[in-house]
Amino acid sequence: MASQLTIVMAQLNLMVGDIPGNTQAILRAAREAVDSHLADVVVYPELSLTAYPAEDLLLRPSLAPRIDAALQQICDAGIGAQLVVGYPLTENGRLYNALSVIHGGRITATYRKQSLPNYQVFDERRYFQAGNAPCIIDVNGLTVALTICEDLWDPLPIRQASQAAAGLLININASPFHTDKLEQRQRLLARRGIESGTPIMYVNQVGGQDELVFDGNSMVSDANGKVTTVGPAFAEALVPVRFCIDKALAWPVFADQHPSVGPESLPALPADIEVERRCYQAMMLGLRDYVQKNRFTSVILGLSGGIDSALTLAIAVDALGADQVTAIMMPFTYTSDLSIRLASAQAERLGVSYDVIPITDCYQAFAGALAGQFAGLPMDLTEQNIQARCRGVMLMAISNKKGALVLTTGNKSEIAVGYSTLYGDMAGGFNVLKDASKTLVYRLARYRNATAVAAGQTDIIPVEVIERAPSAELAPGQQDDDNLPAYDRLDQILALYIEADLGAEAIIARGFDADEVRRVIRLVDINEYKRRQAPIGVRLTERAFGRDRRYPITQGWAAGD
Repeated sequence: MASQLTIVMAQLNLMVGDIPGNTQAILRAAREAVDSHLADVVVYPELSLTAYPAEDLLLRPSLAPRIDAALQQICDAGIGAQLVVGYPLTENGRLYNALSVIHGGRITATYRKQSLPNYQVFDERRYFQAGNAPCIIDVNGLTVALTICEDLWDPLPIRQASQAAAGLLININASPFHTDKLEQRQRLLARRGIESGTPIMYVNQVGGQDELVFDGNSMVSDANGKVTTVGPAFAEALVPVRFCIDKALAWPVFADQHPSVGPESLPALPADIEVERRCYQAMMLGLRDYVQKNRFTSVILGLSGGIDSALTLAIAVDALGADQVTAIMMPFTYTSDLSIRLASAQAERLGVSYDVIPITDCYQAFAGALAGQFAGLPMDLTEQNIQARCRGVMLMAISNKKGALVLTTGNKSEIAVGYSTLYGDMAGGFNVLKDASKTLVYRLARYRNATAVAAGQTDIIPVEVIERAPSAELAPGQQDDDNLPAYDRLDQILALYIEADLGAEAIIARGFDADEVRRVIRLVDINEYKRRQAPIGVRLTERAFGRDRRYPITQGWAAGD
């Protein structure tokens, strides 16, 4: 006779390094899973006691006793369900990325991750030793194999599960977001499910951690590779899944309804705006968690009347609320009346605190102080950079006085080619747009306006902001394409060079102008020193600046090779 088993996927937003706080969150989730969903098993994300990635906190000598105390606290809590908890295990002088099953006041099984990723944002071999054995447990008569994250991408742990005749495979994860990651995971689960003939439960972390965003989307696939249950994106949730156990095989039959789980978590959206929706949600979550987890009470940004600061303002308000956002317009001689009007209009629409602080006197004071050093020298980019640095000083002063986090507003295209000023528009603590190309910025602005109109509201970002020619307004009549290729071409070249790792000749072979390609590549290469000093920001692609792309500042590599 078939029986039922309830497993709850605990998709939690945890705090890196806060072992006591994470332990309490694990126990709260366990009690709710048992009380509300009659859970037999509760499964948590990878390294849930420390959260992911803990980086060099894993090397602290006090790590092991803190983890031991947390595990003992969970054992002593008397939770009726079996808990699958991820944590760093110190054993015989070695550190493992591990999980343990806790039940009946003790640890009943432990697994050590076998496949350690060491690419893109991952450097687990810096910290962990690889395990070499499977972990097979019995849950109410069902044989269950336990694995961790990258193990699912490696055929060996899957073969081990099949050889043990597992009726279910549980895989715990801390898998960060990029734009097509959800589809990658679904294809992987489908392939592994078909190969093993086994249902797979995939439990993922959610939340922002510095530049990384974990999107949740915990899911279950059946033995035919069909994804039957998907948890919400970018939100905490307890996702209960009922399994029918028949002849030692598990079949996911349905997920309980839950306030944060249901049809709203899988909206029917046109494919052409799905990327925008995901990126916008990732940017909101990344900003919100960075602000809240670092205990800032508010944010401040320079609002120029251009599209980058306009989009940043919209995301900040959506993420934090208008009462936690301040926008400052800082006009100078070259700032157009249109910019002043558009900045004021958007601030009013969003209901944020708004002020206008001209920088003319500040600039003239700097110019006067430097007159002796500049005597006999023509005006050049120096004077433009002084304008940007006056604005940076203003924002940082307000930040210091009021404790507000300064948001910078440069996009990935500008950051790539150095179209930004150190200690000027780069001065700040977090950049929501850091991994968003200029063309994506335009798409996100239109997407946000479309969602506003669909909700019966007016455009959040004035249409004139989107339609006007981009300009830094640091010189008379200045436009971005005076110094850069048009953004549609620039972003294609940058994507091929930065994200696809193609050299100059390969990019030129795709039909781009040779001189333009070499100029863009040279700009990328010589501006690494700026990017090394730039604020962190939300990772959206598989090759963001920072963790993903690490190039030396001082180097003799021939540009474009």
